[in-house]
Amino acid sequence: MTTATYTRQEQEPASSEVTEVAPGVLRLQLPVDMPGLGHVNCYALIDSAGAALVDPGLPGEESWSALNDRLKQAGIPLRRVHTVIVTHSHPDHFGGSHQLRSETGAELLAHTDFTNHHAAEAANADIDLELLELDPEALIELWKAKLQDRGVTPWGTRREPPPDEFIRRFIQTGAAGSLPRFRVPEPTIRLTDDDRVRLAGRDWFAIYTPGHTADHLCLWDPAEGVLLAGDHVLPTITPHIAGSTDLDDPLAAFFASLERVGAFEGVKVCLPAHGHPFCDLRGRTDGIRRHHRDRLDRLRAATAELGRAPVGAYMKELFSERAWGDMAASETFAHLEHLRVLGEIDSSRDHNGLLHYQPSPQN
Repeated sequence: MTTATYTRQEQEPASSEVTEVAPGVLRLQLPVDMPGLGHVNCYALIDSAGAALVDPGLPGEESWSALNDRLKQAGIPLRRVHTVIVTHSHPDHFGGSHQLRSETGAELLAHTDFTNHHAAEAANADIDLELLELDPEALIELWKAKLQDRGVTPWGTRREPPPDEFIRRFIQTGAAGSLPRFRVPEPTIRLTDDDRVRLAGRDWFAIYTPGHTADHLCLWDPAEGVLLAGDHVLPTITPHIAGSTDLDDPLAAFFASLERVGAFEGVKVCLPAHGHPFCDLRGRTDGIRRHHRDRLDRLRAATAELGRAPVGAYMKELFSERAWGDMAASETFAHLEHLRVLGEIDSSRDHNGLLHYQPSPQN
């Protein structure tokens, strides 16, 4: 029998162990089967009224069963979950929130920009409950068709559906049977930057950290030196930078967000949404910024070599072939836009609307 070796902490499968990682804060690991991820950390913040849960994972029976098992271990009755906190609008973070609210009546807390009403309506409109009556293979084809109908990327290509195997795993794990709970939730409490909220018996401050998404929220506890970091700072992988947002320069926003949290004084522990808690927050934010500066340098060199070229061509300069696709193109687009905003490159569209980048005549 062989034992799998995980080179990245974020890939490790969910452990059933419940650990206290800060005063009044428990780490509960929930299973996630997504590219590059094996678990999501759901943190329970304990107070006299019960508990607030941060990032309750995907919908579906596997995650729900794991969450109930961890809560039982921790001695937290489900009925005493009074608040669900969602760090950002990705389904491995908000997907379990509907069932929690349905079972407990808990408040749902997120940043004021959590999705936006138009984005939520568009996402929810894609959920067709009649699909649940179809056999899995037909369901895969219909999901792919729906995803292909989402339109054109900002760089001018049609959006790609995920691989068949990913959709198949999603169906087999039971998440497809939980589609009503997969709907983008509507927060009952929306926080803006520097708002204060009482959790685990002490004050936490909302820290708006755009970059990974345009609505990313961290929570900072200066009394105990704890940062709930979501996907903003991860221990061994660099968070994806979403180019498909309303932000003018997502990478610049991400750099500023990293610089801000990296400058916090008195940090004792950073609690990421994937991977293990860690202490050297400043060092990790510096390392992530270096990674992206290296990518910018590679694109600078590529513009000199490629000349005028679409995002897809530049993507192949940054990523290995196994990573090619919409996510890699989106991050490439974010880096190219950063260089364009700096005035180092120019962009223009061809007659089909495909965006191209080329060296600026001024450089």
